[in-house]
Amino acid sequence: MPDPSENAPPTGPVEAARRGARPALRHRFYQRVRIAPGGGSDGGVFLDDKPARTPAGRLLVAPTRAVAAAIAAEWEAQREMIDPATMPNTRLANAIIDGVDDRPGPVAAEIEKYLASDLVCYRAQSPAGLVERQVNHWHPIVAWARDALGANFIVTEGVVHIIQPEAALAAARTAIPEDPWRLGALHAATTLTGSALIALALARGRFSVEEAWRAAHVDEDWNMEQWGRDEMALERRAFRFAEFKAAATVLRSFSGGADA
Repeated sequence: MPDPSENAPPTGPVEAARRGARPALRHRFYQRVRIAPGGGSDGGVFLDDKPARTPAGRLLVAPTRAVAAAIAAEWEAQREMIDPATMPNTRLANAIIDGVDDRPGPVAAEIEKYLASDLVCYRAQSPAGLVERQVNHWHPIVAWARDALGANFIVTEGVVHIIQPEAALAAARTAIPEDPWRLGALHAATTLTGSALIALALARGRFSVEEAWRAAHVDEDWNMEQWGRDEMALERRAFRFAEFKAAATVLRSFSGGADA
């Protein structure tokens, strides 16, 4: 299913690269997919005897064997037609190679914006059940940021913006990676969850993929429990979860986490 924000204007280099990676469907033109050295890495993806390339024409080379394997599996799974919507690892790789490699600064700046108004710092005042659920899922993240990063974020009730201490923001910024692949994956996890702190906790192995995703959807899950399931919203969420898992694959492949 297409991303629900398909018609929105691109908001940064990563999203612009994603938009450029959405060609019309084409027939499968290769017989075999393999991983071999290419572009200075052992994670080059080859279609038959030719290296796969991004929409911008760059070599589709992954930073680790695990990421390359995830990308290659998507190409192998294609049948008569190649459908990019079923290839979240490939789409993320294209976005990173074409959109982050040359412009890491704006990508890091977008993550910093999320830190300044992070989802987990804004709590409901009622009902009691939702308040409790937010505490259960979000307090461990705020506590982790304080203890692991030295970033003491302020938590408030309501949606009125609060200015976070500069010391907290500075401490959290030091955890944003400079490596384009980890930076791009962290950016994807941040925008998909609405929380840079959730993304950082995932990247550092504090939470599993499923725990991080549940934390990002506390409010949505609560509303569905009260008012009923929204099937269209759940379809969009499934599409986004596949993208989130692709980001986690990159982040965990560097640290060797079990969720990679």
